[in-house]
Amino acid sequence: MLPSTPEALIDQLVRQRILNARELPADLISSVASGTVDAALATLERRELLTAMQIERIRKGDTDGLVLGDYKLLYRNASGSFARVYRAASIIDGTMIGLKLLRERWSGDRDIVNLFHREGEIGQRLQHPNIVPVYECSSQGKFHYITMEFVEGGNLKNFLKIRGKLSPLETCRFILDMARGLEYALSKGYTHRDLKLTNALMSATGVAKLIDFGLAAEDSVFSRVGGDEMQTALEYSTLERHTNAPKNDCRSDLYFLGGIMFELLTGEPPYPPTKDREERKRFGRYRDVRPVTSIDPRLPYKVAGVVDRLMQTNPDNRFQTPGELVFEMEAIVRELGGTVTPVVAEAAKPAPADAAATTTKTAQPTILCIENRPKHQDVLRDYFSRHGFKLILVGDIDRAIQRVNATPPDCAVLMGDILGDRLESENARLRDMNRMRDTQFFIVLSEGQAKLKSQLAAELPGVNLLVQPITLRDLRKHLTATLEGRAAV
Repeated sequence: MLPSTPEALIDQLVRQRILNARELPADLISSVASGTVDAALATLERRELLTAMQIERIRKGDTDGLVLGDYKLLYRNASGSFARVYRAASIIDGTMIGLKLLRERWSGDRDIVNLFHREGEIGQRLQHPNIVPVYECSSQGKFHYITMEFVEGGNLKNFLKIRGKLSPLETCRFILDMARGLEYALSKGYTHRDLKLTNALMSATGVAKLIDFGLAAEDSVFSRVGGDEMQTALEYSTLERHTNAPKNDCRSDLYFLGGIMFELLTGEPPYPPTKDREERKRFGRYRDVRPVTSIDPRLPYKVAGVVDRLMQTNPDNRFQTPGELVFEMEAIVRELGGTVTPVVAEAAKPAPADAAATTTKTAQPTILCIENRPKHQDVLRDYFSRHGFKLILVGDIDRAIQRVNATPPDCAVLMGDILGDRLESENARLRDMNRMRDTQFFIVLSEGQAKLKSQLAAELPGVNLLVQPITLRDLRKHLTATLEGRAAV
């Protein structure tokens, strides 16, 4: 209920921590004391001590939840069936943050609450320049909320409404940013599962940052939510079901990243938007995507080629990992006259002074593996990601050499049966790989190639030669021992 006098109103708002008594000027207190409650609210808004959203809630007597933890909600930025996103401020030091609040209708649903907290916990583990950092995930009574960095630039969907469409260079820079974020998340064992324009934010410096990792992974739970969130989950499951893709396949993220790239380049979505559930379950919607050049035939050949490859319905015909896409996009950005800024491994950004959670960043060894068989790639990706390695997969030696020259990994691993009988004839390029002294080079020979071990050892001094049969656990032990030995030196 709205207090009857200005003095009672201010006392109530101070008790609720919506207002800070220390920030109330003496002249304001005296000026509102003789007026009405409405006049007091107007004065507080004019002095920027209250926002329009706060005043609307105060008038309704609905102030419960305006302050969560040590944050007060200022404005609502976005709303969905699952949660609402607010701009909020720390009541301790005034730091601006983003606050995602689970809608009250789901606060009593244990599965939905667990899914929401899972999103926050995943976000806290991911610290990368192209992923919005999550500070904490907490509860206060019936309210469940996540706090994160507030990104000034808004999301790409709103940006596209203003611009209509983007240039090929701008588009490729944003796609590179997002691919880098996906590559890092995959190295931690996570896929996104909810890629769309609204889940890509743009910083004030023009850097794309991804949000909402893992939210739509539990389709069986999320189907109860409905709304826009469920629509994306339904699109992922439809695509995967009709292409026999494994659960949480990183290549599914790449398909929908291709859809984002399509829309940024043309201003049009790759397939007609719809809220019809049955239409979203129709596989032909994703299979029969028109070529991007049918809308804009002036697009650079390589740029259009990336879109077409990303949106292949057969996952084996797409880029197989975000890392492969990163490599391609870096080259295209340079060809278009742009510069590629290396990703600086940054420590977790400090949360506001009142945030409860802090995150410590640890070094993560990088392995470049030359392997072109999709099933083998899946096994390697799953195993090494689970054991804390960042895995980059390429299909041939030429691409491996280019990658090592650009960004040397800690280790490079060649599966010998990829070359087969060509192993001896590829000595020149193998020597090129072995000369890259910042990278430890391994060759895993097949049983049939075991006889070449002595010859290769003489021709490639310093190379680490292993022979099948060897388990992934044994390979990991060799890699770890070599890296520990180098660190000791």
